[in-house]
Amino acid sequence: MPWVMLFIGLIFAGLAVIAVCAVRVFAAVRDLGREIQHTGERLAPKHSALRAAARRLEETR
Repeated sequence: MPWVMLFIGLIFAGLAVIAVCAVRVFAAVRDLGREIQHTGERLAPKHSALRAAARRLEETR
């Protein structure tokens, strides 16, 4: 009977470790999404300026 209790305790400890890792991964993915959004917002004006310059260059051909 003590082996069963030990086995259940080890399973619970393993699940707790997996849960902690899952929470950390979720937080990292959320932060990465924010960073990607922030970078996109910073690049949008430069992207539109580059497209406008490319259009002007194409029109002068």
